[in-house]
Amino acid sequence: MKLYNSLTRKIEEFVPIEKDKVKMYTCGPTVYNYAHIGNLRTYIHEDILQKTLEYLGYDVKRVMNITDVGHLESDADDGEDKMLKGALRENKTVWEISQFYTDAFFEDCNKLNIKKPAIIGKATDYIDDYINFIKGLEDKGFTYFENGNVYFDISKKEDYTKLSGMNLEELQVALREDVTEDVHKKNPQDFVLWFTKSKFENQAMKWDSPWGVGYPGWHIECSVISLKNLGNHIDIHCGGVDHIPVHHTNEIAQTESYTGEKWVNYWWHAEFLIEADGGKMSKSKGEFLTVSLLEKKGLNPLVYRYYVLNSHYRKQLAFSFDSLKQAESAYNKLKNRIKTIKDRNPQDKKHPQDKLTNNINKYKNAFSDCISDDLNTANAITVLYDVLKADDLNDTEKLYLVEEFEKVLSLGLLLEEEIVPHDEDEVKMIEEMIQKRTDAKKNKDFKLADEIRDELLKQGIQIKDTREGVIWSKI
Repeated sequence: MKLYNSLTRKIEEFVPIEKDKVKMYTCGPTVYNYAHIGNLRTYIHEDILQKTLEYLGYDVKRVMNITDVGHLESDADDGEDKMLKGALRENKTVWEISQFYTDAFFEDCNKLNIKKPAIIGKATDYIDDYINFIKGLEDKGFTYFENGNVYFDISKKEDYTKLSGMNLEELQVALREDVTEDVHKKNPQDFVLWFTKSKFENQAMKWDSPWGVGYPGWHIECSVISLKNLGNHIDIHCGGVDHIPVHHTNEIAQTESYTGEKWVNYWWHAEFLIEADGGKMSKSKGEFLTVSLLEKKGLNPLVYRYYVLNSHYRKQLAFSFDSLKQAESAYNKLKNRIKTIKDRNPQDKKHPQDKLTNNINKYKNAFSDCISDDLNTANAITVLYDVLKADDLNDTEKLYLVEEFEKVLSLGLLLEEEIVPHDEDEVKMIEEMIQKRTDAKKNKDFKLADEIRDELLKQGIQIKDTREGVIWSKI
């Protein structure tokens, strides 16, 4: 198994700390809104990483945090409080917001066949541990208290920029070009471990601490949740490339200062999903792209997973609905091709061993080589197509290999339903009828709205009202 290590900036052979076991930490979502498909791209690739390791025989213990306490929109100590922003937007408490969007996140993961981590740590469940962690750093001389807040002093960590490779001036630009320098900090990159004073006087989530009533800084939760559940030394820490300059840099600084030893062996980062014009996709730009929106447009979420797996996790992926439609066509053809083989061999669902030959080993080895090569999922999918057209494999062997590869790819290729591609004119007609129904409901013409719903049902279209709009599917 070879992986690119962001810390050393090269592809390395993966060697676990403990034989056949992997301790893996992944940065989870801030649950103040639905997950953007750009963020979900990272979670899909992290899922592939875990399933690849398991496919190769490792026992993986994966931990993920859920940020359900006010996290600022910037990695720095300024910006807008995301949790408070969500609560004000929906006229709910921050606790109601966090629970709703935590559930929504894992529902999206389920639709994308992303395996749930063994341990999920909510940030608000570890307040006492944060306090003890900060006290430990305080005792070792890595902190200072100024204007009501506890800061980590980066000047005490000589190799502070070892992950980013930046000098401190570059890091300040990466932090945020228009940031207003905090006059209370000794260094611009010093970061808050515990707030008692910030510009959010209305902060809803506050706890008692030795430094006053307040709340933890963002970076601390990943360090503490990892230490509590995985110990002082772990194999892999995952996240998006945007975490490298600040968040993961700060995690390393505080964690290794606390333990006095190396924390993570392999730092793994996924690249951005970008707009077709080259800009980074975000919740603030254009249409807010979520799994529910894809469903609303009649797309199976697993088409998006297929689309993502045809690119490498370390390359930016340019998104457009045209390219997603092309992926849908290829995915549907793939599913129907597999269904044809299954229909020819209804008795072979359990792949009788007497119908398997040594020919399967060539393809199993080729697949393993691809996923072991820094998770080359695009080449792994090519091996899948090679299997389906192979003359040296019988149908039973082909289905057996599809089932094997699905342990990693998780594309729903063996589900029983027949896939019928959506006709573009039909989709346009459905969306127009849904819009008319929406307009009728706004005008309190519920009779017309019901008639449109019933007409869609007659055409085999089932609709469902959600917080993000109407989702439709064929029945």
